Parts: sequence; C-alpha cells; structure tokens
Amino acid sequence: MRLLVPLILAIVLGSCGAAPEPPPAERAKSAPPYAPGQRTLLHAHNCYPYHGEHADRIDRALATGTPVVIEQDLIWNDGRSVVGHNCPCTGEEPTLEEYFFERVRPIVEQALADPKPEQWPLLILHLDLKTEEPEQLAALSALLEKYKDWLTTAKRTETPEKQEPLHYGPVMVINEGSTVREKAFHDDVPVGGDIRIFGILPPSDAPMTTEPAPQAMVAAGPNNYRRWWNLSWHAVEEGGQTKAGDWTPEDDARLRALVDYGHSQGVFVRFYCLNGHPADDPHGWSPGYNFGSLEAVQQRWRAAKAAGVDWLATDQYEELAKELSR
Repeated sequence: MRLLVPLILAIVLGSCGAAPEPPPAERAKSAPPYAPGQRTLLHAHNCYPYHGEHADRIDRALATGTPVVIEQDLIWNDGRSVVGHNCPCTGEEPTLEEYFFERVRPIVEQALADPKPEQWPLLILHLDLKTEEPEQLAALSALLEKYKDWLTTAKRTETPEKQEPLHYGPVMVINEGSTVREKAFHDDVPVGGDIRIFGILPPSDAPMTTEPAPQAMVAAGPNNYRRWWNLSWHAVEEGGQTKAGDWTPEDDARLRALVDYGHSQGVFVRFYCLNGHPADDPHGWSPGYNFGSLEAVQQRWRAAKAAGVDWLATDQYEELAKELSR
C-alpha cells in the first residue's frame, strides 16, 4: 500500500500579519519524501542499447544504487513501441516492458513487500519519446495501466493549474514536451483518475543561452502535470560543454539562478548532459556533451550538487555516483 503524502511547496508569505515561517528543523520534519531541491540524483543518460552498443547501461546504472533516474528513448516502429535511439530500426529493439519494467521487477517487488515510502521513488523513469503517434501514446498509457501499482501518481482534477499531492510509489515516470502528450497523459484522463506520467515546463522561443532571464525561458508555468524543467548546459556556460573555459563565479551564479527559479516554481530541475573524457575516448558518446577531461566535468558536477540540481545527466554513471556520494 502506498502512502499519500502531500507535496508541500515553500511559499514566502509577504502579507502583513502572515504567520511566521517555521524554523528549518520544523520545516524538515514536515517535508514530503521527495520534493524539488532535496537531493541531486544521477540521471543515467541514454540508458539503453543502440547501434549495437551500450547493452550493459541499465545494469551499470542500477549498480550505482537507488534512487536513480534512468532514461529510455521510445520509437514507434512496425506497429510496436520499442526502446531505441533513432531509426532505421533493426527489428531487434526491446520493448520498454521487457527492457525496463521486467528488469527492475525485483527492486520494485522488494520495495512493495517492505514499504519505505519516505524513500520513494527509488526509480525515476525518464521517457524521451522520439515519435508521438496516437498509437505510441496509447501503447504507453496501456503499459502504465498494467504497472499502475508501482507508480507515483497524482489525481486528475477539474483544477489542472493546481499541483495535487503525489501518491508515492517506487517508480516515477516523466517525459518531455509537447501539448499532444499533455493532452494524452493529462487532459484525456478522467477527473478522479490517476496521472501516471509527468511533463516539463514548455520552453519559450528564447534561445538556450546565458542571456535570457530564467522566467523568459519557459512558455507556461507548472501545473498538475508539468512537474520538471529540462535544461541544456548552454543555459549556464555560453556555447555549452565544448566551449566551456574556467569555471567562474559568474557561471556559478547563473547556475544557481536557474535552479532557484525552477524550485520557486515547485518543479524538479534537470541538466543534460555533462561528460568529461579525452576526445579520442572510444565509448561512442556524443562529442557535443564533452568538457574534455574528468577534472573539468567534476567541477561542474560539484557546482550542480551545491546549487541543488535535482537530476544531473551523464554517460559516466560510476564517476558521477562517486561524486554524489561524497
């Protein structure tokens, strides 16, 4: 049985005569099990096999321990929703059910047998839908119905602008844009039903650079479905990873401004994708995400943790897990 725990957002009361804010110790006692700004998690970027490689990624990610965020890309191919990076597909791509849900079944069943909801969610499943055909969205909804007892959910209400309390389960499912997905995963859910997958703050037309104010980078605010913010590192250091120089106080201030804005909106903040390795490293990781050395990326990882980033994406799972455990 899952515990219903309210998602409490910190609100500064500025009106005259408002009750004073409780001291930090009291606020900690009343905090929900998992809310924005509480902990920085490893986000296992592109955690699935593709191009004949990376078949061990999910095992590597789970070996770092829980809680952890695991990203899976989905493609609709030949009448099936499959896990993969892009087409053309080979026909050997696994389904999300076999590659993720059944792989983590022992973890989830153990969690349900000995429930510690104050530690949930243990697994955050980030779905990057590469295609959004009606059939793909319907297949995903049907899959989440099958595993509904595992999931962190919120009640669909007639007031979607208000974030309802989360009902915590061992698994939380998130996905990225668009309005098509918000309709499928929120608007089409009957009032009183469960929202089983949560979306992002939609980006504005402002460029993903260091110039726009944080609030100018979103087209709409949080609601009962939109619970996280997805940011490129280009918003922190001009030109992103490959153009980064020395880490400066100005960079740190920009990072903190973005994170603080996201948390002020009551949403989780994710940055992608922070790698640091020699340019000739044979892992097949995208060169556009590379700071060029482990030392350079470790400095950014530490700054992100200190700033309160919620989900920090990397392909270097083990190295980031070590950094976060310190």
